[in-house]
Amino acid sequence: MTNLIDLDWFPLALSLKVAGLATVLALVVGIALGWVFARRRFPGSGILEATCMLPLVLPPTVIGYAILVAAGRRSALGQWLDEHLDYSIIFSWHGAVVASAVVALPLVLKSASSAFAGIDRTLEAAASTLGQSRWSVFVRVTLPLAWPGILAGTLLAFARAMGEFGASLMVAGSIPGKTQTLSMAIYDAVQAGHEETAMILVLVTSLISVAILVVSNRIFAPRVR
Repeated sequence: MTNLIDLDWFPLALSLKVAGLATVLALVVGIALGWVFARRRFPGSGILEATCMLPLVLPPTVIGYAILVAAGRRSALGQWLDEHLDYSIIFSWHGAVVASAVVALPLVLKSASSAFAGIDRTLEAAASTLGQSRWSVFVRVTLPLAWPGILAGTLLAFARAMGEFGASLMVAGSIPGKTQTLSMAIYDAVQAGHEETAMILVLVTSLISVAILVVSNRIFAPRVR
């Protein structure tokens, strides 16, 4: 019988940290791109938006490989980081953050774009007539009106980042005590025949995911009604 006290909870702590940071990155980029796609149309905007949504449909291993090509040790960026900063995201938990942020971005982006597109533009125009700058209108009017929809997408993005496996495995690896997240720990436990440990970790992951989905539904439900 597996002892809960003696169970290594490092993967859970790391998963929460990675998912939290990845969600913040996805939120910042998603809000910016969501506003652009909702309010601005320019040549190639449709292609750019489709490209940003690719992580929803591409296998996670493809995303991981793309990150390796873009920021691996053999890439221009990877070589620059290694030469000037003696740093690499490969086989580090920072790599898991980057991979999780990429796969979670479409969830924030889509919700933000829809939320911005649904705002009554006359409210923003009224704020502008009162002498508010564009930034002030965005912070005081646009963002608060769009926030419920953005928050719902952000919670889903956090849940997606918590469960990320393929891309993170390729970029960060599964190093116990260093880069092994919850999903990787479950996989390793199953591979090692530790069924009880795997079951406990699966239940923990499921409970966290259900809680996030319940909160997300409660936030989004009033808008539907």
